[in-house]
Amino acid sequence: QRWLREYDGYLQKERALSPATRINYAPFVGRFLVSRFGQGRVGFSKLRAPDVLKFVRRQASQLKTKRVLLMASALRSFLRFLRFRGEIKLDLAACVPAVASWSLSTIPRSLPPTQVEQVLAQTCKRSTAVGRRDYAILLLLARLGLRGGEVCNLTLEDIDWEKSRIAVRGKGERVVQLPMPADVGQAIAAYLKEGRPRLPGNRRLFIRSRAPLTGFKGQGSVGNVVKHALLRAKIDSPRKGAHQFRHSLASTMLQNGSSLSEIGELLRHRSPDTTAIYAKIDLLSLRSLALPWPGGAK
Repeated sequence: QRWLREYDGYLQKERALSPATRINYAPFVGRFLVSRFGQGRVGFSKLRAPDVLKFVRRQASQLKTKRVLLMASALRSFLRFLRFRGEIKLDLAACVPAVASWSLSTIPRSLPPTQVEQVLAQTCKRSTAVGRRDYAILLLLARLGLRGGEVCNLTLEDIDWEKSRIAVRGKGERVVQLPMPADVGQAIAAYLKEGRPRLPGNRRLFIRSRAPLTGFKGQGSVGNVVKHALLRAKIDSPRKGAHQFRHSLASTMLQNGSSLSEIGELLRHRSPDTTAIYAKIDLLSLRSLALPWPGGAK
């Protein structure tokens, strides 16, 4: 625990990483330390390259590709921290193997628009405080394509009621002002008036429903809201997280004639290459590029 605290301070002060990144890195580093040293004394002078490789191989067999990528980044970061502190002399970060992950190799998994509206209409009991909160969260995901972590980090000051705007803190601590749709504003207002606990000093927009009454810890909390909403709507989705609403919004915009640049602007992509993956789901446009099958269509 002491090393995890010191590592977190290094990420915050020396690397200026966001809270979300620090929260995601910590569990992997903790597992690595426990796997190598157990409950005994931590001695980094005993750390060797085979220890790193053994841990990566064992974890990679249990995780999905994106989690393996995150785990490898966390491990490299921690090993650089140890070298920065003088705890190790060898560059063990170079021993962390690269993870095979080809760009644009997958297809975005999204919900059809009818299912998105079904989740919004049927899953939240807006007569309760939790229902009002969850409904506002789902609307932010569906209408603005916010990431789970961005929803968690929203504060009361981020809502500009006079100009109908909402400030979103994205990756790299970028702050982007987005227009706030009327139904989103109404849902947030209903939650603030008749759902959000009055907590002096706590400026988080969304508050846990169980003690301790604080803001959501991380994007996993928003993922749980989505998971339970899908179960209540009896929608068998291949993925249960918040990101599929983001993909659904992009897919709907594409079908309605929006350009990739417009989609990238709303989703706050830094590079056009990130938005390019949605070109793979534009079947109408892709049909015009496909060559005829030899011998005629079967």
